[in-house]
Amino acid sequence: MLPPLRTRLLAVAAGCLMITTPVSAKEQLVLAIGGEPEQGFDPLLGWGQYGNPLFQSTLLSRDANLDLQPELATAWELSDDRLTWIITLRDDARFSDGSALTAMDVAYTFNAAAQAGGRADLSALEEATVLDSQHVALTLHQPRITFVDQLVTLGIVPAASRENGHGEGYGRQPLGSGPYQLVEWQEGEQLIVERNPYFYGQAPAFERLVFLFTGEDTTLNAARTGSVDLAALPPTLANAMPSHMQAVTMQSVDNRGIMFPMRPVQSERAPSGAPVGNDVTADIAIRRAINLALDRQTLVDVVLNGYGRPAFGPADGLPWSHHDEEVKAPDLERAGALLDAAGWQRQDDGLRHKDGQPARFRLTYPAGDSTRQLLAEVSAEMVRPLGIEMQPTGRHWDEIQRLALHQDAVVMGFGSHSPQEVYYLYHSQQAGNGFYNSGYYANPAVDRHLEAAQAAASTHEANRHWQAAQWDGETGYGVRGDASWAWMVNLAHLYAADTCLDTGELGVAPHGHGWPVTANLLEWRWTCD
Repeated sequence: MLPPLRTRLLAVAAGCLMITTPVSAKEQLVLAIGGEPEQGFDPLLGWGQYGNPLFQSTLLSRDANLDLQPELATAWELSDDRLTWIITLRDDARFSDGSALTAMDVAYTFNAAAQAGGRADLSALEEATVLDSQHVALTLHQPRITFVDQLVTLGIVPAASRENGHGEGYGRQPLGSGPYQLVEWQEGEQLIVERNPYFYGQAPAFERLVFLFTGEDTTLNAARTGSVDLAALPPTLANAMPSHMQAVTMQSVDNRGIMFPMRPVQSERAPSGAPVGNDVTADIAIRRAINLALDRQTLVDVVLNGYGRPAFGPADGLPWSHHDEEVKAPDLERAGALLDAAGWQRQDDGLRHKDGQPARFRLTYPAGDSTRQLLAEVSAEMVRPLGIEMQPTGRHWDEIQRLALHQDAVVMGFGSHSPQEVYYLYHSQQAGNGFYNSGYYANPAVDRHLEAAQAAASTHEANRHWQAAQWDGETGYGVRGDASWAWMVNLAHLYAADTCLDTGELGVAPHGHGWPVTANLLEWRWTCD
């Protein structure tokens, strides 16, 4: 039985402010940072892949420099044939019900996740085997350099054979060995968590965390009224920072870009039933011209209020990204020449046409996302002088998946601490795999580079292949090659924080799903009496 709540918390919603019984700020933090997972808090279904699983512990973690650090694992060793990881576990880890976490739980988590089909890609795993209570072997079908990233992101759950073990409904009543345990979840409104009394690590400074699930406007209102201690704000609201709060920024590889459908209109449909193909964006001259026309620094300045940096690829600045892959400055003259050479000629309507096809297509963005909407609208104005009409169109995500994902250009967002995401985005076998490679990109040379990277004997060797997939001197998925995306910006994650809250040294955030800002939660402190 979890301890009774000592407060009644209110979320700020639709102009109605709900307030808690007074509690010392040193005991409780109220956070409005989004990230409510539709499938609950089950790592086997993807919880924690883009942030901190909070309720569960992982085998390894990353520090602010993205270097590997021990967590549940005290040692990890890869065999000479690169097929087996031997993991040594700490002997003091317990779940929040007091039961010991052992190799049985680790083996169950990895084996079950491999079968669950969630975000955790364990397709390389042959089997996780218990060696003894503190040692587990993770055996792969074939070498995969990025498998280590699953040791960082996959939260360990209790084996199904245990009392209170993993099973149906786990995502809404998670049991883990992380620093906090779930107390109450009012879906769509708030989540209340309290310290795990059996946590093996340093005790968090705050007894309780309350997460409010609010929209952009409501979050800002909550920050203005002092109802939250930390609030995520979109860059478009940076100038509305409440005067009594401090701006906290977290640098990121959380990017936004235009995903282009790469095929002409197809008669067959995607496995989801969605239509596939776009006759305009399938032309490489259109894609290259748009990449040349975008003024990415202006997008940062105007749309992000300076909270970000230009983006030219899916992993800018990370070791597996090509360092020379960028457009130095917008070049409309060169872009126009490319279109002329490809047969896109201006007509009386101001647009370019080719074979009776106007250079017009929808640029779809998720409705309700003010940042993506502005990126769509401003980028459309940037390419208009070329005679290309991108039509900004807001749709709900379910409609995007049903109708637009493979036939419209879509303002998408990715960004990961793992190069595995590059593989997902650009390998031809991933075409039509949900949001990954939704444009049906295919290039055999890129496939070969991506496969060589996965099979590499070292991270250094792998990085050379990851970079070659972007541009190898002749071809690649990047701006000098197939220009399969027009990457626009990397966001800096912006938060309004109480001036008494010290969030420590924040690392580089991945894409904003989950709660990446809480990765260093154990460093957070309240500095006021």
